[in-house]
Amino acid sequence: MMTFYKFSRSLKAYIELSILKHKANDLVTRCYHTKEGVFGYKPSKPKEYVLDAAISNNRINHSNLVRLVTAYREHGHKKANIDPLGLAKPMLVPELDLASYGLSETNTHNLHGILYHGAQQATTAEVVETLEKLYCGAMSIEYHHLHEFEEREWFAQKYEQSFNTNVLSPERKVDYAKLMLKCQAFDLFLANKFTTVKRYGGEGAESMMGFFDEVFSSSCEFDVEDVVMCMPHRGRLNLLATMLEFPAVIMFQKMKGLPEFPPNVDCKGDVLSHLFTSVDLKYKDKSVHVSLIPNPSHLEANNPVAAGKARAKQQYEQDGAYSDDPDAVQGDKVLCVQIHGDASFAGQGIVPETAHLAYAPHFSVGGSLHLIVNNQVGFTTEAHMGRSSLYSSDVGKIIGSPVIRVNGDFPEQVIAATKLAMEYRQRFRKDIIIDLMCYRRWGHNEMDDPSFTQPLMYDVIRNRKSIPDLYAEKVINEGHCSSQELEEVTEQWNSHINQEIAKVDSHVPKAKHLESQWSGLVQAPHELTEWDTGVATDVLQYIGARSVAVPESLTVHPTLLKMHIGKRLQKLEKGTDIDWATAEALAMGSLLYQGHNVRISGQDVGRGTFSHRHAMLVDQNTDEMYIPLNDLSAEQSGHLEIANSILSEEAVLGFEYGMSIENPRTLVIWEAQFGDFFNGAQIIIDTYVTSGEAKWLLQSGLVMLLPHGMDGAGPEHSSSKIERFLQQCDSKEDGVDGDNVNIHIVNPTTPAQYFHLLRRQQIRNFRKPLIVIAPKTLLRLPAAVSSLSDMAPGSTFKPIIGDNSVQSSDVERVIFCSGKHYYALENHREKIKAKNTAIVRVESLCPFPTEQLQQEIKNYTNAKEYLWCQEEQQNSGAWSFMAPRFRNLLNTNLRYVGRGPLSMPAVGVGAWHQKEAEDIILNAFQPDKSS
Repeated sequence: MMTFYKFSRSLKAYIELSILKHKANDLVTRCYHTKEGVFGYKPSKPKEYVLDAAISNNRINHSNLVRLVTAYREHGHKKANIDPLGLAKPMLVPELDLASYGLSETNTHNLHGILYHGAQQATTAEVVETLEKLYCGAMSIEYHHLHEFEEREWFAQKYEQSFNTNVLSPERKVDYAKLMLKCQAFDLFLANKFTTVKRYGGEGAESMMGFFDEVFSSSCEFDVEDVVMCMPHRGRLNLLATMLEFPAVIMFQKMKGLPEFPPNVDCKGDVLSHLFTSVDLKYKDKSVHVSLIPNPSHLEANNPVAAGKARAKQQYEQDGAYSDDPDAVQGDKVLCVQIHGDASFAGQGIVPETAHLAYAPHFSVGGSLHLIVNNQVGFTTEAHMGRSSLYSSDVGKIIGSPVIRVNGDFPEQVIAATKLAMEYRQRFRKDIIIDLMCYRRWGHNEMDDPSFTQPLMYDVIRNRKSIPDLYAEKVINEGHCSSQELEEVTEQWNSHINQEIAKVDSHVPKAKHLESQWSGLVQAPHELTEWDTGVATDVLQYIGARSVAVPESLTVHPTLLKMHIGKRLQKLEKGTDIDWATAEALAMGSLLYQGHNVRISGQDVGRGTFSHRHAMLVDQNTDEMYIPLNDLSAEQSGHLEIANSILSEEAVLGFEYGMSIENPRTLVIWEAQFGDFFNGAQIIIDTYVTSGEAKWLLQSGLVMLLPHGMDGAGPEHSSSKIERFLQQCDSKEDGVDGDNVNIHIVNPTTPAQYFHLLRRQQIRNFRKPLIVIAPKTLLRLPAAVSSLSDMAPGSTFKPIIGDNSVQSSDVERVIFCSGKHYYALENHREKIKAKNTAIVRVESLCPFPTEQLQQEIKNYTNAKEYLWCQEEQQNSGAWSFMAPRFRNLLNTNLRYVGRGPLSMPAVGVGAWHQKEAEDIILNAFQPDKSS
């Protein structure tokens, strides 16, 4: 037995005050929460924006000019010079026709409050000339879809006032030229040394380095402490090597087929273009911590993961909604930066899903900064075939994100665009997009010939100078440095990376997965460990009572007052008949008091899909929400965050995974509304949840609750597809698993088992994702209850539950099953008085409980047949996983009893379903007809 918790003496002393004698509404007098709840979205306070009277009058007097200026601000981007290849067909923009506005070129205008760039007195012709430069040049903006008048006014004024005033200093220009030349040299080096390696270089988009440089330096200026970034393949290696201080030798080792991790860790690694890092960068006298998270090949799947990781950082840094400072705003300390490809941003459904999290309570990160690296082609698909919108960035309009569009051939404009974007984000704490129009010098990868599908585009690309060379010439021609100075930088960089490649055979990589907040944890052992997850009974009674304690001023729904609060207090006083929801509250509450945070998210999780949880209580008169578990005691340091999510699975699960990999002190739970809903998040499960530790050494204690049960609900909402998770686990068929499997999969049958599972997630000294095949009917089944003694000290999760209701020597038939199906089998056994049949519950599917099952089977010395009985179809459920393990590890051949193979989880006719259910139970207690 191992335990890693300790309750304070003061709490036990408090419990001795006979708290259960108090009425629930006397136990708590504070801690009301609005509908946003604890840790909800905390936006900046709205301000009433009123135009200056002089400006308002001047706009009235020059109304036609105002219409013209507004037209350029709204439509000027359509004719902007943003294509570095010059292949875009010019658009006719009739909205910009001067004749439409009744103005003469010679008219003179007072521009006060109308145009914020140039002289305050100008002719119409001069105004048009200025507008053409502002909105139809190498940088343009699209912002008229912003919902708030203040934002539109601010954006226009800031953009026009700063246009051509954000001139880089000579030193900054030289540094920028050197940075891009280093990028170019790195890609050329890789092309020469590793000719057959797909490196997804940044050639054609090198000006994006100015974006990163400005983001990091501006973050320091704004006192942002952490930048969390996600980024697809293109230019990733270049960024890692040139700006994020990632050792180039590790890349070279990967290119030569060597691992990126030391030999003393259990890891399988990932491909070259998925490398990641975490580093402190210094800018002048300040520093910022930058985390580039690992990415899968599903290009946009990392967006919600980055946002979730940023939110978790905000939690433990007490940023925004997590701060006690009433003036704190979400994102004060942590910035989320998301890099996208143009085709994937337009085409991947997870992009709008993640966008809709931006301002949702409990999911906001205070505005993300987006960069679209716009190659103008997706793999081999041209832009006009890859989307139906005018721009790939149009997806961002669903949440009113402004867009700054900039020509990658103008690196200084890229920096100006980034500075504006950062200022907008800091002012309004909303998402903003920079659409960097560039090109891809090679094909989708360097082994590909793009001229097969884009001959004209690549004819232009082959016959033009690179962006770094063009900018270097500009800087030299302006007299800021000599060509020799820039050549020396390239030579020094080449010398450095040559030294790095020379270390390949001797360099031993280091693993940093158990540092910082993860220190003290270990990789899971290869043997099974029992963890004492029990809690003193009086503590549980106290927590249970507090879980339904409400202030007198709160008007609770009468049904909840009687059935939820009243019944729970009765059960706690008796110490028996503890149901599923109460056990969950006891597990969460005990973890909260020990200092762990708990977060549960999903659709309608506050109440629970099946109206069983009610962890948040809503005042029937005011709509105010109250979370009792956040008022356990004045000493409480952990908090419960209930995040009723948007109707999304992929983005929300990705967000929760991101939360889980950042801080092991938070128990992160995602509950599907129904078990089969997880399939909308299959990409996150495949690329992160089940493989994240094996690929990147990232531990996650994420819990997935998947309501499951063949209850006659039809093809959907019946099955959580247990077989899919079992197929994705790395459990052995011919050896003992131990705890070091990639995911833990359980199908518990009692509330106490669930209690121990939740607590074990945090008590253990390692983290593993936990897939809970969660119940529906068991939530209120009278037989599916536990006692407080089942959760007392010394108790633990049981991988199997043997059968103590029969005499082992009388048993001739042993039925193995899992989950709610046990209760149907037990009911029938009682009905027919089958004393010769034992029913053994396999609660842990993975790790497979080999040793426990071996001991259980030994008890039945007279058993003649063993069978696996399940309610799912033969091609579903746990059967295909169990059969070979019983055969290979336990030397036991199982007979299958269950539904036959089917193309869907369940039939859609109630009578057929009922007949199938009856046949399964009857067949389980009849002799094998095939023998």
